[in-house]
Amino acid sequence: MPRWVDTAAGEYAKRLPRELKLQWRDVPLAARSANSNAQQLREREAESLLKGVSPNDHCVALDGRGKPWTTEELAAQLESWMMQGQDLSLFIGGPDGLSEDCLAAAKQRWSLGPLTLPHPLVRVILAEQLYRAWTITIGHPYHRA
Repeated sequence: MPRWVDTAAGEYAKRLPRELKLQWRDVPLAARSANSNAQQLREREAESLLKGVSPNDHCVALDGRGKPWTTEELAAQLESWMMQGQDLSLFIGGPDGLSEDCLAAAKQRWSLGPLTLPHPLVRVILAEQLYRAWTITIGHPYHRA
């Protein structure tokens, strides 16, 4: 990731409490060529992605066809996830999206909205929104909407 992504996402990550530590795991893109098939690329990337997920993780796929949550709804989701006591894995798709295997492994699908966002920006948005949601759960004044 570019330095600005690590700086911005890192700023929000360091504000979170120890029990909400963010860890990013980058999965290399499958090799692409002029004859690449998007479905096959998604499947190859899914193999790497799913290998890094524990069977006990609560998986959420970021998917444009998923449910868009308000910040307050995300805060309620965060509280629910924390009460489950499981690690949370958020799947961010590559340029071709997520495979059906990743979508099937996810217990939830979350849409960040109808816009197509670049992968680095999604990381920053996730870090900020998770921080914002956490501040709502503890009554911190960061979120003033």
